[in-house]
Amino acid sequence: MAGAAAESGRELWTFAGSRDPSAPRLAYGYGPGSLRELRAREFGRLAGTVYLDHAGATLFSQSQLESFTSDLMENTYGNPHSQNISSKLTYDTVEQVRYRILAHFHTTAEDYTVIFTAGSTAALKLVAEAFPWVSQGPESSGSRFCYLTDSHTSVVGMRNVTMAINVISTPVRPEDLWSAEEHGASASNPDCQLPHLFCYPAQSNFSGVRYPLSWIEEVKSGRLRPVNTPGKWFVLLDAASYVSTSPLDLSAHQADFVPISFYKIFGFPTGLGALLVHNRAAPLLRKTYFGGGTASAYLAGEDFYIPRQSVAQRFEDGTISFLDVIALKHGFDTLERLTGGMENIKQHTFTLAQYTYMALSSLQYPNGAPVVRIYSDSEFSSPEVQGPIINFNVLDDKGNIIGYSQVDKMASLYNIHLRTGCFCNTGACQRHLGISNEMVRKHFQAGHVCGDNMDLIDGQPTGSVRISFGYMSTLDDVQAFLRFIIDTRLHSSGDWPVPQAHADTGETGAPSADSQADVTPAVMGRRSLSPQEDALTGSRVWNNSSTVNAVPVAPPVCDVARTQPTPSEKAAGVLEGALGPHVVTNLYLYPIKSCAAFEVTRWPVGNQGLLYDRSWMVVNHNGVCLSQKQEPRLCLIQPFIDLRQRIMVIKAKGMEPIEVPLEENSERTQIRQSRVCADRVSTYDCGEKISSWLSTFFGRPCHLIKQSSNSQRNAKKKHGKDQLPGTMATLSLVNEAQYLLINTSSILELHRQLNTSDENGKDELFSVKDLSLRFRANIIINGKRAFEEEKWDEISIGSLRFQVLGPCHRCQMICIDQQTGQRNQHVFQKLSESRETKVNFGMYLMHASLDLSSPCFLSVGSQVLPVLKENVKGHDLPASEKHQDVTS
Repeated sequence: MAGAAAESGRELWTFAGSRDPSAPRLAYGYGPGSLRELRAREFGRLAGTVYLDHAGATLFSQSQLESFTSDLMENTYGNPHSQNISSKLTYDTVEQVRYRILAHFHTTAEDYTVIFTAGSTAALKLVAEAFPWVSQGPESSGSRFCYLTDSHTSVVGMRNVTMAINVISTPVRPEDLWSAEEHGASASNPDCQLPHLFCYPAQSNFSGVRYPLSWIEEVKSGRLRPVNTPGKWFVLLDAASYVSTSPLDLSAHQADFVPISFYKIFGFPTGLGALLVHNRAAPLLRKTYFGGGTASAYLAGEDFYIPRQSVAQRFEDGTISFLDVIALKHGFDTLERLTGGMENIKQHTFTLAQYTYMALSSLQYPNGAPVVRIYSDSEFSSPEVQGPIINFNVLDDKGNIIGYSQVDKMASLYNIHLRTGCFCNTGACQRHLGISNEMVRKHFQAGHVCGDNMDLIDGQPTGSVRISFGYMSTLDDVQAFLRFIIDTRLHSSGDWPVPQAHADTGETGAPSADSQADVTPAVMGRRSLSPQEDALTGSRVWNNSSTVNAVPVAPPVCDVARTQPTPSEKAAGVLEGALGPHVVTNLYLYPIKSCAAFEVTRWPVGNQGLLYDRSWMVVNHNGVCLSQKQEPRLCLIQPFIDLRQRIMVIKAKGMEPIEVPLEENSERTQIRQSRVCADRVSTYDCGEKISSWLSTFFGRPCHLIKQSSNSQRNAKKKHGKDQLPGTMATLSLVNEAQYLLINTSSILELHRQLNTSDENGKDELFSVKDLSLRFRANIIINGKRAFEEEKWDEISIGSLRFQVLGPCHRCQMICIDQQTGQRNQHVFQKLSESRETKVNFGMYLMHASLDLSSPCFLSVGSQVLPVLKENVKGHDLPASEKHQDVTS
């Protein structure tokens, strides 16, 4: 296949030159040293990872960080506004870094001043607020703010500042810049000094196209005009994306204002940028606010203020981030040592981008349809016109776009890190994807906002996929990415690639019998049981060793004996003749978020769902919740709850069982704040003993925390539905809803699709039990037809009534075998193919508020009474319906 991934450097050159044999060969790597050796030495943390989001943030090298850390350990740096020895050292070092920055951009302090900011966005905001705008009056024209439509949000946002002072803002498409000479207009009017500002990116962060740096002088001289308005034009060159992989010579291209972000170049430090101001424009900038260090003199009781003479000191309010500034020196030193300079980086990254572009462009389905649609303004012919960014959408063999969130999730299964959406560049996104202004408004009304995963609305894309290369990117990264596209799009369902290896656990199968041994917990002090708990622990269906790995118990006698709907149920839309088949076959709760399931036959129900369902979660050393997406071995942690003993026993292979009390000791508990799906929740730490146990198992610091009993997390109104009357929807540590229901018939249909044998008669890849566990449902029913649950509006199980909120939009967790931690991406891929646009499986449920003064239970064997949605057509759902995965 023309687009098959190359296996050697030689094939790279052959392929790169195949279009035009006379084209010059560009550089790969940085001289005699091996790029693989550089990666292993400086970026060992990338082992097994393909990082392709360098346009978002590149990565820092190990020696860069070590050099900076050594500097801090050997020197004492104080506040540069003081006069002591350490402060003087800091001041002098910072000034040296300013010179180093100017040298990097081939200029000097004679022409430019470096103003440190919090990033390129802060630099743009500074220009917007300080530029010498002239407001438009009733009888006089004012300044104009013009910006290229292919600009970052931070540039477009400058117009809000200009609008507030009655300055006209004009978006300009690249093709609408016009030549004064071609239109017969005079090049300039020296008598008119009305200041105007034109902003454009040196490199589009959307497509990677590089706009001519010659525009700077052409606009300033009047030979090229954004609009036909007399006056003096200043040019802001947004260089944040460009300078990450290319040299910028400001001695040749003297823009008035140049904002940059240093993490785009070095990866570290973040949150530090600069505005490079040409000294001819600097005196025009107006300063209103003044903070620490910016004043030569001022009075607190009178309006008296004298600014510093230095432009940098005048605009650097407060104490600058001086340690981060010092870190820049080590960034420049390391970059030069590893690569030889920005020109080498430019050639290397473009070589990778050009090769990838050509390979992607050649990929076709058997019917000749392209596999991807690339959004580009160049043919990747030269690094002068194209940066190392490729923007695209993946297509099916009919030419339909596959949503970017689906591509992102599949890429994660291959440990490929890319970026999706509109990349803070709505103008370029609209132009390339053909999205009108009205469509943007329509998408917003449908619930789509910047940064979400609502990738398709009415079959139309809201964004795309972007890959980008950095100085440490390799041919291996490119090959891995191309293999991912080929494996997921061009392998037939009967010819799956070899499944990926287990998570790094050293295990080759299901947990051993030892890990499933009965738990005999020590007797502990206990509080009074709730009616639900007391009724349950006294019943004969309690089985403390019933787990996700145990043989399913036979269902007890149904709670509901009726087999035919009543007249009122018929009127409400209960499925005729369907009461018999709809029975609860399995019940699961997941006491620890993202850990193994605990299977029961009868269990109490509380206001947040099944009692203790997702009441605990494992967090890392920073208090961030871990899920199987980052740590698949969570599924090997098996919790068992003993309500009578008031304990949870936790087991894992190779570890001694450990007990955790079900409730906190209010006298010794320290409440801390945590986050679940952007919600703030109150939790408490379960102690050093379990923390040490988890840290040993995972090989890194971890803690177990539990939702505080006095913490109430309210469910948000989502899915476009009003809650049932009387519903007091509160949540545990679930992502989205109290319950998740799946239908065995739907599992069987997916099982059939996954295990369709080829002509050689392949063995079964997935068992029904394996598949059902991957979806991490609370309630499993034996429905009559596959995916009929998507037509339901409400259901009743015994005396409990549930509202069906909508489908669960699945994530990569369904690719993890819940008994081994092994990843296999084909469950997600097949579900994606069969469900066409959204990877939906299972339905969210929320129950009405409960009277907990009497026992409420869910039981295996109970009948399920569904109520149909009104006006449901087939299995289709609104394209705008978008939900998160509850299964963690």
